[in-house]
Amino acid sequence: MARFRKTLYLIVEGCVLVTLSVTAGVLVLHENVFRQLPLYCFLEEKAQERSVGQDRETYEKLMESNARYLGRMVVDENKEVGSQENDKEIVDKQTKRENEQNLKAERQEENVITPTEKTEITVTPITQNTEEQKVKNADKQTEPEENLTEESTGEEEVTTAAAQVQPMPEIDLAPERLADYDYLMNHFFILDPNTETSAQQLNAAALLGEDLTLRKEKAEPQILIYHSHSQETFADSREGKTEDTIVGVGDYLAQLLTENYGYQVMHVTESFDLAGGELDRSKAYDYARAWLEPVLEENPSIQILIDLHRDGVPEDRHLVTEINGKPTAQIMFYNGLSHTINSGDLSYLPNPYIQDNLAFSFQLEYQAALYYPELYRGIYLAGLRYNLHLRPRALLLEAGAQTNTVQEVKNAMDPFADILNRVLQGENA
Repeated sequence: MARFRKTLYLIVEGCVLVTLSVTAGVLVLHENVFRQLPLYCFLEEKAQERSVGQDRETYEKLMESNARYLGRMVVDENKEVGSQENDKEIVDKQTKRENEQNLKAERQEENVITPTEKTEITVTPITQNTEEQKVKNADKQTEPEENLTEESTGEEEVTTAAAQVQPMPEIDLAPERLADYDYLMNHFFILDPNTETSAQQLNAAALLGEDLTLRKEKAEPQILIYHSHSQETFADSREGKTEDTIVGVGDYLAQLLTENYGYQVMHVTESFDLAGGELDRSKAYDYARAWLEPVLEENPSIQILIDLHRDGVPEDRHLVTEINGKPTAQIMFYNGLSHTINSGDLSYLPNPYIQDNLAFSFQLEYQAALYYPELYRGIYLAGLRYNLHLRPRALLLEAGAQTNTVQEVKNAMDPFADILNRVLQGENA
């Protein structure tokens, strides 16, 4: 029996040795010989589960810490991406701005006007003041002067300002009202007791329908201003000062029409109402006609004639209103019908342009009624001719009277220039 036990021990020991010799590499590889035993591995796994279960708070702290760490990583990554996008956007904007600036610079360079490309506009008027010039009737045209910069002219500013004036009629300008002859006479015309007219002659629709437009030219005179009565003065006129007479008012009107509206104007300052140095108006219209006819023949481009006067009224009458905040003299148009009640049609004063003259005056007064209803006094219809036969668009204008100041009459030239431009540019309704 003892021998049997000894033999069994030897066999078991031999098996153990054989087993150890076979698994030695694996045991060494795992660095722990006990992990090769199933019982040991089972007990180790249970111990870990117990550890986790018993220290839950530590586990949650670890999870929270890991979450914060991962969150910071995500934020940092997003910032890096956003920064790259912002940098790209800034670069794009800078590039776009540089491109726009370059394009603008190129356009400005293209639009630069060289000295040889400047627009030329002639400035108005020629004035003839000597007796030699009067006799010869020569060299009456205006010599052009350059009066432009590379920028816009005053014409654009004044045209824009005039366009801002809004219609404010104080009377009914409806066609059916204007078709009423009595209404027309009461609101637009003043009939001299020595002449007569008719509804046929004063047909508002026909007068307004006539084309009186004028295309602006830059090289030749188109408007001529003169004064049959050049010695007319005003309440505060200084003796010997031409600028304080009706001629000075004509200078201002010529300046307005030239510089502000772009017309070419000839202003005649000859004295037709002086004879031997003395005032004599008995033949002023004859002298003016004799002087004008050769000028018009030499300058067929002149289409508008304006004989600028001031009226004569009782000393206690003051023809003034307020326009644009300025005291402004009132104006009146004066038309000759070459017809008197006693003599009928005056064959010795023929005028083929009576209806054209009337249309010109009426269209001007219509524009005044629309935009400056306090400006006009009416159209005075008289029996003679007054040199209105020289052009279809000939006008005799009475600006203020002897009781007005010089400035009041000059102020009237601003709205008058506006309504004249409106008629010449075809703004009739």
